[in-house]
Amino acid sequence: MTPAQGDDASDDSDLSALLTESVDPRYADLDILSVAQLAELMNAADRTVPDAVHAALPQIVLAVEAILPRMIAGGRLVYVGAGTAGRLGILDASECPPTFNTRPEQVFAIIAGGSRAVQTAVEGAEDDPAQGAVAVDAAKVEPRDTVVGITASGRTPYVLGAVKRARELGALTVGLSCDAGSALSGAVERPIEVLVGPEVLSGSTRLKSGTAQKLVLNMISTIVMVRMGKTYGNLMVDVRPTNHKLRVRARRIVQQIASASGDDAAAALAASGNDIRVASLMLARHESAERAAERLRDAGGNLRTALEDGQCASWA
Repeated sequence: MTPAQGDDASDDSDLSALLTESVDPRYADLDILSVAQLAELMNAADRTVPDAVHAALPQIVLAVEAILPRMIAGGRLVYVGAGTAGRLGILDASECPPTFNTRPEQVFAIIAGGSRAVQTAVEGAEDDPAQGAVAVDAAKVEPRDTVVGITASGRTPYVLGAVKRARELGALTVGLSCDAGSALSGAVERPIEVLVGPEVLSGSTRLKSGTAQKLVLNMISTIVMVRMGKTYGNLMVDVRPTNHKLRVRARRIVQQIASASGDDAAAALAASGNDIRVASLMLARHESAERAAERLRDAGGNLRTALEDGQCASWA
């Protein structure tokens, strides 16, 4: 018996105390309800999740405010989880490059069991804290980085091993769980506890807990990217137009920002190498792609700062 297995066996009785493992008597007749009743019941349960996330907003704000300066300094955002939580981390990380033009290594996820665990359960992978630490070492985590541990119960050994090692290496550690006073919360600097209560299907944390985790990860990555200048207002100005839909979107964004025609926006995008921010500056400031790119660099990549420099009126 491994140490991890021994520890797990010794605290089996603690499972009943976990909010994520508790049984809600309201759902005791689940298997005899009609499809319509089941759909209504699940929808009603899901509607409680945003309120639980709202209650955790002060913790979320503290976490994002701590993450932001590290990202601006060139640090990375690293999600760590097992099972559903790990897959949600992968989902959020994988959407950052197409949405915000981040480098693949700038936001990424580690899942217990490796890439095979994305589609297939890897038995026992989540039970080994040493492997979580090994994964953090393999990722070469450093003080500028942020490691976000994700586990509904707040007790997954793999995740605990990962965040503890990340903290030893000087990285910022954030813990996202759905239980109060969890081991994860005690192991990290910035805990986030979203208390969604018992699941409709007892212990199935891919339901309300998974929804809550997705909402929080949406907030973390999106708010960080917005504050890093990856948007202009609510427009995705750092997206790379790599297909027809995105090319049309890019042209419309440039038109809106620079008050330009479709043809002029398309020409500016072509001249700028499909950089929405540079193309917008070219048209708004009536300057070359080279000068617009220089102006954007001087503004730290922030389009609003670059546009407002000199009180340009053409985009107001």
